[in-house]
Amino acid sequence: MKNIPLGPLMIDIAGHELSSLDVERLTDPRVGGIILFARNYCDRQQLAALCRSIHALRAPALVIAIDHEGGRVQRCREGFTVLPPMRRLGAWWDRDPAAAQRAARAIGYLLAAELRECGADFSFTPVLDLDWGRSAVIGDRAFHRQPRAVIALAGALIDGLHDAGMGCCGKHFPGHGWAEADSHVAIPVDERGFDELAEDMAPYRQLRLDAVMPAHVIYPRIDSRPAGFSPLWLELLRRDFAFDGVIFSDDLSMEGASVAGDIVARAEAAWSAGCDVLLVCNAPEAVGELLARWQPAFDPRRAARLERLRPDFAWQVDEACLAAARVAVAALV
Repeated sequence: MKNIPLGPLMIDIAGHELSSLDVERLTDPRVGGIILFARNYCDRQQLAALCRSIHALRAPALVIAIDHEGGRVQRCREGFTVLPPMRRLGAWWDRDPAAAQRAARAIGYLLAAELRECGADFSFTPVLDLDWGRSAVIGDRAFHRQPRAVIALAGALIDGLHDAGMGCCGKHFPGHGWAEADSHVAIPVDERGFDELAEDMAPYRQLRLDAVMPAHVIYPRIDSRPAGFSPLWLELLRRDFAFDGVIFSDDLSMEGASVAGDIVARAEAAWSAGCDVLLVCNAPEAVGELLARWQPAFDPRRAARLERLRPDFAWQVDEACLAAARVAVAALV
């Protein structure tokens, strides 16, 4: 096992097991983590074997992340509990807030427990965007329109994640719920001013977050750059919100990142703005180009933030908690 500090790139792989090219890239000192997709999942046994092989590559071990929110965004399905979209918890909140919070915590535990049983370290959840009824790409991924409900439900889900030793990632700062365009294929713009964004930012002020992902959205009344490329927005997060967790860029291969230039310019813009970890997904050529051309100076403080996302205590599944969570899911699906 190679002793290599964690670098700032989080990349992906093509298949169910590591190729020689994957091993070469994942042991590059500029890489600190890997994000898995549905194409990397066959069944629980295969996922566990893949995670063991990734963790064995180097020390400290790479952080293994996945988008596992529920609803439309759940990469592992066969053999996993299919989780509801978070909007259903919001609807439950309208009828019975206390019961909805209990369900949210149980679902957070279930989400983390099933992933940790297979060796994954971290899920990019929860979505903190407000459901303004404008953004199709957010849609039912959001808990609710009201910040109070989002804070209560997301906070309970985060407690469930933490119960299973898993960190959380609030997204998409300062809020993607108003902008209509999908940043995967377009460059979204939110014309509101800072005061109008206060409701969207409320969850980031009040929740105990381990990581934050800024939006590939431009807020031109504040800055001409998307939030993830904006020192102004990221300094606000650090200074005014007193956030000392990991700041992840959203995927730098998305169209919403194209305003910064080619992949190297995008990486440099996000890194210079203050992102700790840069995601490059579904673009193996771009990863190759970055590893050939981008040479950031090692930053031990940023590396330490990423390392904190690895589960830091021995854990055994609580079957009673899992059973309660599955009852909550059955009531929502």
